[in-house]
Amino acid sequence: MTLKVNAEALVADTRETGLEVCADKTKYMVLSRDQDAGRIHRVRIENSTFERVEEFKYLGTTLTNQNSIVEEIKSRLRSGNASYHSVQNLWSSRLLSKNLKIKLYRTIILPVVLYGC
Repeated sequence: MTLKVNAEALVADTRETGLEVCADKTKYMVLSRDQDAGRIHRVRIENSTFERVEEFKYLGTTLTNQNSIVEEIKSRLRSGNASYHSVQNLWSSRLLSKNLKIKLYRTIILPVVLYGC
């Protein structure tokens, strides 16, 4: 019930300021120790329906309802692997020195893996 009240307040307050909540892009997630909390999967306010999600990406970081970091670590490692393999020809090149390869690794690969840390 609190979720619906808060959603109604959000829609009303944004309308007062001249903004509109985009129901297609607005979703919600319930964080609780109780696995059965928030059984409602959709909240309907006037003509808008807000969908419940188990996880979503916010500013490049994956957030889950279990507050687990495992999926975020896997995602970052996949991104790091992709960026590493995208410059694979540079690593095998004999034209580049070892120091230059280390600098490339630190500027290209590490920021992708360690983003937000």
